[in-house]
Amino acid sequence: MPNISFANLEQLGSASNFIDDILELFKSPSLLEHFSREECSLLCSYMVCYGAPSHATILQEGDGGNFMLIILTGSVNVIKHWQGNEYKIVTLVGPGEFLGEMSLVDGQQRSATCKTAEPTDFAVFSHEALNEILIDHPRLGNKLLLLLLQLITVRLREATVRMLPTIISTLV
Repeated sequence: MPNISFANLEQLGSASNFIDDILELFKSPSLLEHFSREECSLLCSYMVCYGAPSHATILQEGDGGNFMLIILTGSVNVIKHWQGNEYKIVTLVGPGEFLGEMSLVDGQQRSATCKTAEPTDFAVFSHEALNEILIDHPRLGNKLLLLLLQLITVRLREATVRMLPTIISTLV
């Protein structure tokens, strides 16, 4: 399990305790729909769950990170620093959504702040856990890498669609 703690948040224990809820969450269509119950169970054994109240910051833009979050209940605002002291809500994510996947892969600073919009439970999956799975369970590790690639590709496509009108208007 990851050695990550969230100060002032309630640790709910291993994600294995929530396997039935997690499986229900990731029924089709989902990026995890191609994972068997056994694979999901094994994956859950590498994660810890936390509960956060409304308006809690669970990821901070600019902070380093080597883990991602999977939202189990509740919802989270993804907020981007804009100009000066201005911030913009980029999107609202809910159960079954992933946050922080880029930092999981590259260990770089967080690109946005994530604050709970309501009480929210989430699972934490670390880079360390990913490495352990790749060594101990290579087939599952490869499926996870493919999942991350698909997730990051979806994010890139979404960003392109959002930014394209701005890019085109600056070229004209």
